[in-house]
Amino acid sequence: MSDTVPLWKPSSSSTSNQQCIENGHIQRGSTSYPNAAGGTNGLSGNGAGSILTRNCLHLLKSINFRRCVVALVLLTVATIFYYVYYVDNSPFVGLIHRDTRPSPLIHCRMLHDNVAIESSEAPDHRSEARLRIDPKVLVFVETTYSRLGRDIAELLVYNRIKYKIEVAGKSLPVLTNLDKGRYGVIVFENLDKYLHMDKWNRELLDKYCREYSVGIVGFVSPSEETLVGAQLRNFPLYIHTNLRLRDASLNAASPVLRLTRAGDTAWGILPGSDWAVFQHNHSTYEPLEWAQKNILDYPTDGQVQPPLPTVLQDHGRLDGIQRILFGSGLKFWLHRLLFLDALSYLSHGQLSLSLNRMILVDIDDIFVGEKGTRLRPDDVQALIATQAKIAAIVPGFRFNLGFSGKYFHHGTRDENLGDDMLLRNVDQFNWFSHMWNHQQPHLYDNVTVLMSDMMLNKDFANAKGIPTDSGYSVSPHHSGVYPAHELLYVAWKKVWNIKVTSTEEYPHLRPARLRRGFIHRNIMVLPRQTCGLFTHTMYIDRYPGGRDKLDESIQGGELFQTIVYNPINIFMTHMSNYGSDRLALYTFESVIKFIRCWTNIKLTSAPPLQLGETYFKLHPDETDPVWGNPCDDSRHIKIWSKNKSCDSLPKFLVIGPQKTGTTALYTFLSMHNSVSSNLPTPDTFEEIQFFNKNNYYRGLDWYMSFFPAQSNGSEKYMFEKSANYFDGDFVPRRAHALLPHAKIITILISPAKRAYSWYQHQRAHGDLIANNYSFYQIITASDSAPKALKDLRNRCLNPGKYAQHLERWLTFYAAQQLHIIDGEQLKTHPVDVMTEVQRFLKITPVMDYSNQLRFDAKKGFFCQIAEGNRTKCLGKSKGKPYPAMDDRSLKMLQRYYLSHNTALVKLLKKLGSRPIPQWLKDDLSTTS
Repeated sequence: MSDTVPLWKPSSSSTSNQQCIENGHIQRGSTSYPNAAGGTNGLSGNGAGSILTRNCLHLLKSINFRRCVVALVLLTVATIFYYVYYVDNSPFVGLIHRDTRPSPLIHCRMLHDNVAIESSEAPDHRSEARLRIDPKVLVFVETTYSRLGRDIAELLVYNRIKYKIEVAGKSLPVLTNLDKGRYGVIVFENLDKYLHMDKWNRELLDKYCREYSVGIVGFVSPSEETLVGAQLRNFPLYIHTNLRLRDASLNAASPVLRLTRAGDTAWGILPGSDWAVFQHNHSTYEPLEWAQKNILDYPTDGQVQPPLPTVLQDHGRLDGIQRILFGSGLKFWLHRLLFLDALSYLSHGQLSLSLNRMILVDIDDIFVGEKGTRLRPDDVQALIATQAKIAAIVPGFRFNLGFSGKYFHHGTRDENLGDDMLLRNVDQFNWFSHMWNHQQPHLYDNVTVLMSDMMLNKDFANAKGIPTDSGYSVSPHHSGVYPAHELLYVAWKKVWNIKVTSTEEYPHLRPARLRRGFIHRNIMVLPRQTCGLFTHTMYIDRYPGGRDKLDESIQGGELFQTIVYNPINIFMTHMSNYGSDRLALYTFESVIKFIRCWTNIKLTSAPPLQLGETYFKLHPDETDPVWGNPCDDSRHIKIWSKNKSCDSLPKFLVIGPQKTGTTALYTFLSMHNSVSSNLPTPDTFEEIQFFNKNNYYRGLDWYMSFFPAQSNGSEKYMFEKSANYFDGDFVPRRAHALLPHAKIITILISPAKRAYSWYQHQRAHGDLIANNYSFYQIITASDSAPKALKDLRNRCLNPGKYAQHLERWLTFYAAQQLHIIDGEQLKTHPVDVMTEVQRFLKITPVMDYSNQLRFDAKKGFFCQIAEGNRTKCLGKSKGKPYPAMDDRSLKMLQRYYLSHNTALVKLLKKLGSRPIPQWLKDDLSTTS
């Protein structure tokens, strides 16, 4: 029996044909072609293709001709797909999807033949009135969780505008400071809350607005009740609510428009079905935005409908107060621009944003990628052509190419030609180093090996004529930049002399509005933004949500707003985004044109080093990093070295202040078998002094080196004691960023006694100022005194402002995380104090300190009981007697600390369950 399997089941009319096939030969004239059952045949190839060919030679004369044609077509299509996916140099590669490439369709009056037309200068909102108000916004919300209120706050944060949130209905906050207004604009999330304020607060707020020329922004809140021609209370103004609208346009003559550019129409249905429109009959009102009724919902019988005002400006001709009223919230992208312009206009320029924006587009992974995902010569040509189009609108624009040389010429034949074409046009682009083998730097634990890999990439660049002096680099997957892998920073400096890099991960990937920059080891780290394209984003029909979703981001959505809100924009894209459907070219050309159409923003570009210098001139407060806890972010854990662990970080901090008994507490805690402190340092002994000193700039790796990883089964309560943490301005914020769940212990004694003790401590350690000036001279030194004298004065006096410093700590840590020890009780009743400390820390097992401590009459305090029943006390400098404070200094200090001690009493009562120390009662009673 033949092994040949028929390609289809024959019908009754094809019996003779089937028999012919099964007999093992096909007649073609006088030539015989044996089939597979009979041996070799005269046609090339075996399998389904050859069988089909032999059969069809016979069936050309049969009634199955049409079936044969269908089968041939199916086989042809299958063959094309086979070549596309499995054959490197197939001429069919790239045919699939190539006809789907989107083309930018952004057209407006500001673009002519895709070239930007210069426009008139945007209005300057500044006036002398701005000198009497602070650049801050007061926002009244319905509740702390209301949606529009959160949208307003997020928009203000994104644009770094200071603000204060107040729940409407409560008493007004203090509006003035001396003869200056605290707020430049008042915003009401719900306009009704303003219209229906109680008489006293309304009169007070309106008076403030008139006196300081402060304007009001109000949003008409959605309502279940549909209003038709309802009059706003006490205003010649009427509203219609719960409308569905479309096709928004702007009033080009409005003086409010500054960031926003008018003249075009935002076609299409507007988001939401709860719009309000305004109707007015007074010259004080001028529409800022119009829209049309949605004709699908409101048939017009073909009649032209008048535009409906959706945003209205009140020039203040009625009552002397300027207002801007919105008929909908911030869901509509155009309202976000108008809101920023409203803040600028109503604050007389105090809240004006710069119109300058800079943009850089990195293309990572040059020469990296699987076959079929890399650039071909026509893709490189498109890259150069699109770059020229963008540069006509954005001066200085060039794509910034990051290369990994190891994978050069690892593509198909056509893709290797693409690699060659990039090198022939090397001077058309900016270049930066990626990693030679695209390896993540945090996986290296040897700086020599890391530098060797970097040198391979540098040698490749020199051999291929790629510039190596950009001073910029990007780490694969942001690895090693943040959380900082110190070896990367060292290697970057030595091999490439890197001065600037970028990452999306500082302080976290999301929310993007909170991304910031920092400087570490003299390398500027800039925040990098996302454009909605990722490594796998290659085809428009596979884009998540389809082309509509991408266009939404471009035309007023996330990408558009990212550029509008950030003065410096660095976007990370991948080489694969520039082949296939070339979505990156489409995306950036489209969004830049859309920005040109709808805003007065002046987009420019520059090399990364210039961007870094500009960024930190704009935001000098961001130069210092704030090290977060990598284990609080799953993304950070993935790009953090595996030989590091957060488990060794301290669970509690003893923060001081100095000369209150912190060393004694440190000693007592270290006696406990379940408690362990950091390793000592050669400079400051048991104190690391990380969060308040220059040690902070050494990085997290340096800090963690003092807390060795614990072996399984011996987990201890790790802690750190640095007594000068207490009054450090930046310490609470830094400590909370790294140790948000840590507990905080502080010790307080009489601030006057503490100041005098510090003075004597400095004398004992040979301080020249302390030995050449009396205590009274130091604490009464004026601000014109020599710097060294003022510094000692401040170290004596400032830590004793206890309430002020505790409030700063309580800004970041919950009251339940703070434990306050009475320093006098620690000295006289340490057993009771240590029992309370163990209860606060929830340490197990609980140690009975009555068997561990004994009073030493010679020292005057309790000491540890050591072997042989002897006492082991602190060093000679501890407990050393010194002369009593002079009466004049004591009285001066009691007066100086009166207000601070009074504030401390209030704070302790507010915290609850904290008894008022006897020394505090004594200080207050003596002063009074």
